[in-house]
Amino acid sequence: MLLDDHQRLYLSQLRRKLHALPEPGFLEINTANELYHILKSLNFDLEIGEAVMDTQYMMGRPNDTVLNEHIAFLEQNHFTIEKFKDGLTGIVATKEFEEPGPTLAFRFDIDALPIKESDSNHHQPYKANFISKHEGFMHACGHDAHMTMGIGLAQLINLNHLNKGRVKLIFQPAEEGVRGALSMVKKGVVDDVDHFFATHIGLNGKSNEIITSIEGFMASTKYDLFIYGESSHAGANPQDGSNSILAAATLIQQLYAIQRHEKGDSRINVGKINGGSSRNIIADEVKLEIEVRGMNNEVNQFMNDRVTDIIKGIENMFNVNIVQNKVGEAPSILPSKKLKETVYQLISNVMSELNITKDETTPSGSEDATYFIERVQELGNEGLYLNVGSDHQFNHHHPQFDIVEQDIFNGIDVLYTIAKHFNG
Repeated sequence: MLLDDHQRLYLSQLRRKLHALPEPGFLEINTANELYHILKSLNFDLEIGEAVMDTQYMMGRPNDTVLNEHIAFLEQNHFTIEKFKDGLTGIVATKEFEEPGPTLAFRFDIDALPIKESDSNHHQPYKANFISKHEGFMHACGHDAHMTMGIGLAQLINLNHLNKGRVKLIFQPAEEGVRGALSMVKKGVVDDVDHFFATHIGLNGKSNEIITSIEGFMASTKYDLFIYGESSHAGANPQDGSNSILAAATLIQQLYAIQRHEKGDSRINVGKINGGSSRNIIADEVKLEIEVRGMNNEVNQFMNDRVTDIIKGIENMFNVNIVQNKVGEAPSILPSKKLKETVYQLISNVMSELNITKDETTPSGSEDATYFIERVQELGNEGLYLNVGSDHQFNHHHPQFDIVEQDIFNGIDVLYTIAKHFNG
């Protein structure tokens, strides 16, 4: 273990503090403030706001009403809102060393999910009194652990100075719904990076296991669909209306009937529907929240194209207008083979007390760290997505999801070992 008992206690307390105030994407205002001040105390150069985020590419950004309501919640509960009130909650922390060398980047996501956390006596955050204090939101995917890894890595780098190159720690908002990474990529935060690393706790990895490459992330696109029809009396004048609910129902059936592509698995889901005003009124507006996924970018594009084709047909069939707003997207990528082999051999040799697996290719969800890796690879450099295993009785995105805190320290050790190898 590279961390002493005092450091581990501090990081455990930090993880629990972050867990207790989960904030959703582009609203991680208190979270970002906490991270900012810690990183500043560790002597990192910090960039925030429009310096690291291109607002044109912030997908699914909350409107001003939602932003102001969240700020009011923070103020009423005496949380920190000194910075980041504009919702530009990304942070890039950089430390440069004396000798020339490579630039490494490590990405840590910071947002939470709209899930009400369990108050079961079997749920450790409830038993230990660090359950979410933000009603209806929860760190149910381990991002509290990821941020803690980032701060632990920053501590080790600050205490044990590396010799060459630079290290960049990227704290990314709005990973859930794959909404936040592209805005940072478009701002160029990884254009100078030689080796990029992202990591996730849990997934298929068990406690004390490190999987040096996760390769099953699906490409995905998320949409909000707004169906606009014409309102009318359902009994007296139904012929004068254009029924947006009927259009939505047919659209949903057609979406699930899409013939699948021969070059890989695909997914489609309609996760939410809302519309109508009364039983005797032809509904004039419906909102659908949908997503498509593909095992690779070609399959995902095929699914997108079929959705667009179906929308056009529904518009003609029911005399409605459908607005299609993209609110999230992520590509599928492959890891850099040389980097994967280097990291696998490194961790196997240096951390032999852990169970090291080279790669995992089981089809999984989606993850917009792939945008960072895609960009780094486009520029001729290398990227990798690691899995820090951790036992969890309940799956990610479950109200009782939790991890084994000891595995956070394993993750910190792995990331620092990588940094020391390249920049030591």
